Amino acid sequence: MLGIIGAMDEEVAKIKEEMTDVSVTTVAGMDFYQGKLKGRDAVVVRSGIGKVNAGMCSQILADRFQISAIINTGIAGSLRNEINIGDIVVSTDAVQHDMDASGFGYKKGQIPRVDTLAFEADKELIELAVICNREVNPEIQTFTGRVLSGDQFISDKEKKEWLIETFGGSCTEMEGAAIAQAAYLNHIPYLVIRAISDKADDSAGMDYAVFEEQAIRHSVKLLLEMAARYEK
Repeated sequence: MLGIIGAMDEEVAKIKEEMTDVSVTTVAGMDFYQGKLKGRDAVVVRSGIGKVNAGMCSQILADRFQISAIINTGIAGSLRNEINIGDIVVSTDAVQHDMDASGFGYKKGQIPRVDTLAFEADKELIELAVICNREVNPEIQTFTGRVLSGDQFISDKEKKEWLIETFGGSCTEMEGAAIAQAAYLNHIPYLVIRAISDKADDSAGMDYAVFEEQAIRHSVKLLLEMAARYEK
């Protein structure tokens, strides 16, 4: 069964509309929509914004629904000049950029007593996402790269440059790496998909409001195509 997480209502509403045979289970204030999506068993849920919500949601999916994979869909700010508003970033791995235990000798972003800095995404899901996006969204570009997550909306050029220099990320958002950590600890394949809504700089607040709907439309088309082809 495929678990699909979005942070906001806007991100999951259109996916829910495509589901059939739906039953709803509410846990920790989250509504888990279980049913068929493009003929496949799936659970779709809005986690809420931020890493704590995302981590809790992932663990509930693992415990209650025995999912075979997690896909996190949503929007993000670009960290690379060639990644434009509307484009899709498919995660190769994910890092929590606001984790800093460097005073104990850890690298910035590494969680103490966890044996990796970055949580690697599932290679088969990466390949499927890239193929599907090129087919259903041919007018935009598809990128693979590192997703950076933190409980911060990045709208400052200096902060953006620090993220690029420190972590080499492709985009920044607020949930993906928490989902990646939960998936890693539960030995569940995962993927983060992000449609770019802004450039994570001083114009981010204005661009986000204008381009959010376009970014969500691209990510929904991609996710529905992936669901139709998912075979586990």
